Amino acid sequence: MQDGQRHDEIMFQQNIDGCFEDKIGEHGLSHSAYSSWLAKMEPHVAALKNDYRSKSLALLGIAEEQQDIADAEAALAKLSEGAKTLVFFGTGGSSLGGETLAQYAGWNIAGVASPGQRNRPRTRFYANLDGGTLQSVLESLDLPTSRFIITSKSGGTAETLAQAIATMTAVKAAGLEAQIPKMFLGITEPAKPGKSNGLRTLFSKFNIPMLEHHTGIGGRFSCLTNVGLIPAMARGLDVRAIRAGAKSVIDALLAAQSAKDFGPAVGATTAVALSKEKNVGTLVMMPYADKLGRLSTWFVQLWAESLGKNGEGTTPIGALGPLDQHSQLQLFMEGPHDHYLNIIRVASKGTGPKIDPELARIAGADMLGGHTIGDIVSAQSHALPEALSRAGRPVRTIDIAKLDEKVVGALLMHFMIETILAGRLLGVDPFDQPGVELAKVLTRERLAEGA
Repeated sequence: MQDGQRHDEIMFQQNIDGCFEDKIGEHGLSHSAYSSWLAKMEPHVAALKNDYRSKSLALLGIAEEQQDIADAEAALAKLSEGAKTLVFFGTGGSSLGGETLAQYAGWNIAGVASPGQRNRPRTRFYANLDGGTLQSVLESLDLPTSRFIITSKSGGTAETLAQAIATMTAVKAAGLEAQIPKMFLGITEPAKPGKSNGLRTLFSKFNIPMLEHHTGIGGRFSCLTNVGLIPAMARGLDVRAIRAGAKSVIDALLAAQSAKDFGPAVGATTAVALSKEKNVGTLVMMPYADKLGRLSTWFVQLWAESLGKNGEGTTPIGALGPLDQHSQLQLFMEGPHDHYLNIIRVASKGTGPKIDPELARIAGADMLGGHTIGDIVSAQSHALPEALSRAGRPVRTIDIAKLDEKVVGALLMHFMIETILAGRLLGVDPFDQPGVELAKVLTRERLAEGA
């Protein structure tokens, strides 16, 4: 196992051995090339430590904040009075982080809910703008027992404003206008002189309570702020434990003597080195757990929007194991040698129903008899990296002994810092999104022309 794992031992273990030529052959990195890129990472790790000490990068200090959690808990408790359904409107980073945390608690997995979700309002997320969907949602909801959380950092996101306005219109049409202040909650930046904020202006007009979106943390990095934590609270998760897990990664950063001692630096260096040395242009994130399925979707946005600039970046693909062993794996195994697989494994031996040996024999699947479902998934998730290595495909594994809130918080912070360090190593700003902004401008122009 390569260096860079020590800080993760309690939370999870990262292994990049499957990325080297002595393991997978000519398509792997030489140790000398990797060491060269790791040396280039050193000043960026040092700079990140300075960012923490100078408080110039708010993300690095978010795990230590507490008042925002108390404020969010109070706002959610008030909003939830008499509620049976909580509806979250927001797009991109304003939704994916919350969805990731909510799914850990069972959201969007049929028949699965954490104990903390029982006797709580149901949660729904509508991140994509679709006229037919929104019409059906507003017609099917029991509006008097529904509550709406609207998130937009700038307050000017067209899709989110459209959702908010359409929903308020439906509430008014149902004769519930007087209840609007009790039915809605906004999360947006505080008012700034000379800067418009449509959501804040609209909600202020109707006396709708608002929580402040952290001004120093953008959407795709906001999963550990109230943006992501309110959905986690709604599902009954321990959000302080989530932040404690995130803080463990910051503690590891400060304790690291060099880049090789810091897991996110190792991960970022490996991805960049593979892209530059071996033309590996696609990064696959593939967890083997339903509760981490949305994590890969969240990661896709984080990696793509943060790094895809100035001709740099690699293409992220989300996958889910073992499901995608029966679809995308064919490409990963025998397609172009430009895929870098990242396999997240949660210890599962001995979990789930046990397969009856006699029924397995009748079905011609004797090898399954006597094993639990978790045994089968464990075997698959360990066989896949070996198969990829034999096929000369680079692979990183991340092993989790027990999935809990602390581990989820650590994973989120790990991948965010890994992305930031990869951006800095590539020489791009991981925090802007000029291509996205251009599309927004052109959308507004088209709407204005058709008005």
